[in-house]
Amino acid sequence: MDVQALVELDTAAFERLVIDNAHPPARKPKIWAALTHPDLIDRTCETLTTLVQRNTAALCKRRADNLDLQQKCLARGAAGRKEWFEAKAEYDQWRRRASNFGRTAQNALKLAKETRKGINRAANHNVAQEHRERLRELALAVQKHQAAHAKAGGIADQADYELWRALDQIAVPIGPSSELTSLRTMLDIYWTDVTPVDEVEERRARSERAMRSAPAGQSAKFSGAPKARHVGNGKRLA
Repeated sequence: MDVQALVELDTAAFERLVIDNAHPPARKPKIWAALTHPDLIDRTCETLTTLVQRNTAALCKRRADNLDLQQKCLARGAAGRKEWFEAKAEYDQWRRRASNFGRTAQNALKLAKETRKGINRAANHNVAQEHRERLRELALAVQKHQAAHAKAGGIADQADYELWRALDQIAVPIGPSSELTSLRTMLDIYWTDVTPVDEVEERRARSERAMRSAPAGQSAKFSGAPKARHVGNGKRLA
């Protein structure tokens, strides 16, 4: 079913199509799928709401008219009672049909609203993901700015510190419990691609770590208490 063709239907034709597909046994899956398409779901819900309200109003009015007719008929004696029983039988049949239609329209409206909620949730999720991606790009830009400043070795201005601090102050929800996590942590764990280190880089990194861990920058194999140069040479200079 062409969704665009349904969009162009006038109010009466669209309402007729909704009524014909409101009851599940008579519903045509392709037509119902089109009626609950994102481009038509609002119109379908509005149409079903109108049908429910119109049916409820008709039930209330017909009930009031029936009570009024009952009083008038019973006031006329036996002839009036006969007329009332005939009118009541016809009213009871109409009320059953109207009540059944009302339940069908209500159930269809409930289903359409649930479908609309799913569509809205998906749309909101896509928007949230888009916003999250833009925030990631912004955080990466701030991180690169801080790294470039550190590499240059210049003196940071107050504006630079305030910009970098934003990575620690701004947080986003993550995980099933929506735990707030700072942008800097997100960059460290989730948002930054890690480049594998080759064997040469790894050996150089191990050497640098060993040198940094040695006292006064010396290798660990030279650590310990130094001995006097002339110990044990018999010159008693120790």
